[in-house]
Amino acid sequence: MLGFAGLAAAMTLASVPAPRALDAAARTPVAEKTYRSAKDALRAGVREYNAGDKEGAARALEYAAGQGHALALWKLGRMYADGDGVPHDDLKAFEYFSRIADAGTDDAPDAQIAGVTASAFNALGAYFLDGIKGTYVRPNPTRAYDMFNYAASYFGDPNAQYNLARLYLDGTGVDADARQAARWFNLAAEKGHHPAQALLGDILVNGMGGVPVQRVRGLMWLALAREGAQGRKDEWIVTLYEKNWAAASEDDRADAQAQMQTVGSIKRRR
Repeated sequence: MLGFAGLAAAMTLASVPAPRALDAAARTPVAEKTYRSAKDALRAGVREYNAGDKEGAARALEYAAGQGHALALWKLGRMYADGDGVPHDDLKAFEYFSRIADAGTDDAPDAQIAGVTASAFNALGAYFLDGIKGTYVRPNPTRAYDMFNYAASYFGDPNAQYNLARLYLDGTGVDADARQAARWFNLAAEKGHHPAQALLGDILVNGMGGVPVQRVRGLMWLALAREGAQGRKDEWIVTLYEKNWAAASEDDRADAQAQMQTVGSIKRRR
């Protein structure tokens, strides 16, 4: 997830039209004006958030968001999605993220806001996938695909690439296609996305949907994913690794470990 104090660096862009999140996104009322500018309000919001005054941060960020400031919109979306200093409210989060998406990104976006824009599209994809119970946001896998595909293709966002690959793997909102799933998993895996590494490894070790078996390479990705697994949320990665590793031959394990060292040395030189 993006840090609040800094923004993602410039990303490779492609000419892809941005899907709109809403036909008419609701607008959240803005706090009474007490700041010289949106940037001034954003700076105040950052300062108050870091000092632990999250209510004050939300008021400052609302002013900046009312002026269309992307980082303020994104941070408010995250705060409402997580219940971080404000009541948990997925619909409010959805609407803040929608305002970022609907701002229009047909031209190459400023490198400073590329990260938050990609994150907003990814969050919208997750909301469209499951819907928001009791609201007008209904499950819409096709819209989820649009959001993930845009963030994955236009911004090269690894979380979106992973989510898009899952849609192809499961046949959700799109025809099941293991080859496409492996392609998108691979793009995210090369950026260090551990869940993508794990699922790509499982596909390559076992072969799936026309993807040829590549046991050594698959074991390598699984081992890299296992190395990066953290906490209970990644227990499934450990289980998947152990299952495939136990079934592999000693030679394949040794070759996979050698490939891991090669990949690690290449990354250290970059």
